[in-house]
Amino acid sequence: PIRVHVDLVNAPVVVHDATGELVLDLAEKDFRVFDNGVQQKVEGFEMGGAPLSVAIVLETSSRIDALLPAVRRTGILFTQTVLGPNGDAAIVGYDDDVNTLAGFTGDHDAIERTVANLRVGTSGARLYDALSRAVGLLRDRPASRRRVIVTLAEATDTGSEEKLGAVLCEAQLANITIYSVGLSSTAAEMRGPQQQNTPIAVTPPGTFGLPPMPGTPQTPSTEQQRAGNIDLMALAVWIVQHVNESAGAHPLELATVATGGMYQSTLRDKSIEPAIDRIAGELHAQYTLSYRPTGADPTGYHEIKVSVDRRGATVRSRPGYYLSPP
Repeated sequence: PIRVHVDLVNAPVVVHDATGELVLDLAEKDFRVFDNGVQQKVEGFEMGGAPLSVAIVLETSSRIDALLPAVRRTGILFTQTVLGPNGDAAIVGYDDDVNTLAGFTGDHDAIERTVANLRVGTSGARLYDALSRAVGLLRDRPASRRRVIVTLAEATDTGSEEKLGAVLCEAQLANITIYSVGLSSTAAEMRGPQQQNTPIAVTPPGTFGLPPMPGTPQTPSTEQQRAGNIDLMALAVWIVQHVNESAGAHPLELATVATGGMYQSTLRDKSIEPAIDRIAGELHAQYTLSYRPTGADPTGYHEIKVSVDRRGATVRSRPGYYLSPP
């Protein structure tokens, strides 16, 4: 079920300067938050201070058998760099099945043992179902904690009952940020750097100037593939608005864009460690702005925009959240 009641919206925000370095010295007065274009009163402001609850989602399918030794060594990275002294974690593994390998605990030794003892599974990859399980676990964590999912997985789903749009909608409503470390080196090499520039629109938003490609439903994804460019932000919004839809390409990138997180591709086993280090650095430099939505329609898609009063700064936050009609 999609929950529609929202009392408090958390907007996790990461700010970089013109050189790409994290900006760590901003105050509440430096931020402006807008919900559907209406400026909001910020009720809560923190910078990397609230304790973390992290659901670690690990693919254990036989398709990543060669990478499992590297994944098994990541337990200490999560406990020492991501969680911090007051953080806790749960661990979800998946292949053809989804298994909660450990419930939420602050016992770092137990977390490290669970990750170190991962076993290779079957060839399936129920990624969306595993993300849904992680959302369910995090939803019960206290609202005072920052809720985060970190996945180590291939960007592939096979056999899930859940749809990506529904999972991301639930994650947004539960104030969950998703970070992903992609384990598919072949896919990473073929995909190459993400394109940032989008083609100039010649038709109104939500409409398409050309007929659909033969045999393909017309969506933002298919139109941008035809143009040779993918606007992940627009596609993430579209997926959440159409909660019964899954995603073809870029499911892990879409999950991170839709929730304000970050996707890290890996080309070699050893790059998993710096990818987790970068995620940890962002989490401990993350600003969290909280507000109660006012002046906006109660249902439909709520667009979140955050700006800062700092020349040359770039801001990353989640694009919004979707409230289904009753």
